[in-house]
Amino acid sequence: MPREAVWTLILFVLLIVSAAVGSILRTRLPAPHRGTETIDFLRVVTALLVTFAALVMSLLLASELTAFTTASHDRNRYAAGLAEMDVCLKNYGAALDGERQLLRSYTAAVIASTWPGEPLPPGMTYPDVSKLPLIGEAPSLGALLNTIGLGIARQQPNDPLHQILVARCNQLFGNLMVARWTVIEDAHGSLSAPFLDVLIFWLMLVFLSFGLQAPRNPLAGSIVAVAIVSVASVMFVILDLDLPYGGLFGIPSTSMRHALADMLAP
Repeated sequence: MPREAVWTLILFVLLIVSAAVGSILRTRLPAPHRGTETIDFLRVVTALLVTFAALVMSLLLASELTAFTTASHDRNRYAAGLAEMDVCLKNYGAALDGERQLLRSYTAAVIASTWPGEPLPPGMTYPDVSKLPLIGEAPSLGALLNTIGLGIARQQPNDPLHQILVARCNQLFGNLMVARWTVIEDAHGSLSAPFLDVLIFWLMLVFLSFGLQAPRNPLAGSIVAVAIVSVASVMFVILDLDLPYGGLFGIPSTSMRHALADMLAP
């Protein structure tokens, strides 16, 4: 089961338990503890907890959405860099045809390894990616890209046109390496388990207080249930956005497939 689904299910169950415990405690508290003054004070404290938790979750959601948008932009820029690199190799001529073929294989391997649940690039030969990590740097693919860079660096053209082209290809390769590492770093989630534990604890306190205040009738129970579903769904979105590759909102392979299609075009 995906990480975001596990955490969301845990949160959902814990919030239900917290609200149920609060409702049970309400019936067992002595009458003086259920007076108007006590309930009013509890509402003030609950309002503070709700405001604090809502602020943290809204900031967290905004931060994750910004990071996800940045990761998507970086992936599109990386795909564009691969396509531009291919054009430069093509313009240089037959001397870099081997490097151009390696670039196609590299692009196909990246697609197959990053999106294992999607159809494999058809009609392409590329390294075995079945054992490559879904997140982080893949040394074998890095070595393949480095071979392309070395092939470009070995060129020593004499005519001005090819000198300009090889300089351009070297520049594009440097930009491509920077873009590659940016994409690799974007794939790592930023949320820590201890932080999530603390946030879940705050939310449990909030729903415990809801259980203490809510009357025991179907309407009140339904309202609490809707609140639990709403909070759990927000947590699911936050966790899903934290890992931009995979999940419900994962970055698609569209830009990379378009780059590969451009490389294969006659």
